[in-house]
Amino acid sequence: MARKKKKAREIDYDFEIIFFEKLLEKRPSFIQALIALGNVYTQKGDYEKGLEIDLRLKQLRRDDPTVHYNLACSYSLLGRIEDALLSLKRAINLGYEDFDYLLRDPDLENLKKDKRFRHLLKKVNPVRNC
Repeated sequence: MARKKKKAREIDYDFEIIFFEKLLEKRPSFIQALIALGNVYTQKGDYEKGLEIDLRLKQLRRDDPTVHYNLACSYSLLGRIEDALLSLKRAINLGYEDFDYLLRDPDLENLKKDKRFRHLLKKVNPVRNC
């Protein structure tokens, strides 16, 4: 019986999850592995586990704007709009400024529906017509 070839775009999420989880058993504070694992969980649609990773990263990198941005994304994906807004504000206050990406990011779709999202962007980036 011939094996089906995987399409180039197909990702074996379970393999990656096992790989990064085992790596983190040995090095629980390995930042790059945590970031990668959080991304895989999110891509797989396991937003709760992605959030858990983002919260761990927040403890390890309290002042990292990208960590807070990713946390906002996780909260948005879970429909936790208030938490998403607070995390996004924190990310911006810490220096996150890729507003072009932010406006296109599908992970923030739930947050973008809230009028406070546009108000926040106008407040921090008044030149841009949000």
